[in-house]
Amino acid sequence: APAARSATQLHESKADLEALAKELNPVVGFYDPLNLAEAEFWGTSNEATIGFLRHAEIKHGRVAMAAFVGYIVQSNGITFPWPAVGGGVATPTGSPPEQWDALPDAAKWQIILFIGFLEWFSEAAGTHYMRGGKPGQFPRFDENKELVPHPVPIGSLYDPFGFHKNKSEEAKAAGLVKELNNGRLAQIGIIGFLAAQKVEGSVPLLKGIVSHYDGEPMAPF
Repeated sequence: APAARSATQLHESKADLEALAKELNPVVGFYDPLNLAEAEFWGTSNEATIGFLRHAEIKHGRVAMAAFVGYIVQSNGITFPWPAVGGGVATPTGSPPEQWDALPDAAKWQIILFIGFLEWFSEAAGTHYMRGGKPGQFPRFDENKELVPHPVPIGSLYDPFGFHKNKSEEAKAAGLVKELNNGRLAQIGIIGFLAAQKVEGSVPLLKGIVSHYDGEPMAPF
């Protein structure tokens, strides 16, 4: 139906962004103080630039949601029943940044390289989000086997068990609105945690809840 297509379109123009903003937050509405919705990055079109910006926001929101939940889980000492690192290395303890610092460099490189592969795969496979693809859509592994170095047991990173394959377009559109709002809040949340650990009193609500951290939270090594 035309209405369903409209609800899940790529939001490639400023007018589409303004309509989406009202769905996301009717009170704030469309807020673009830097006028990015009219920009043309790297000599591309405005539509391609909006695709880039929307994809970046969705991706950062997803990473932030995982980081926020992971921070809470790790802060409460919830771990897998097996060692986090092999070779007899003790499971790191302390706050989440301290746990990361305690990991061997080899373990850190495994994580970083795996994330790097997912980033490369998302850029190389499928229709690019700046050239007509859907912002935020991660390509399927089973549809791009030539780019995967070895067999992967799942076809979709987003929906590995196929729970959402029969969702209606309306449900998908509603889910995207929720994901964007949750992602925005999670970005504020995880930065709040890290700021409270690094700068005493910077987040009054977290005083006495998170411990001070003397290291550099943005340094991987």
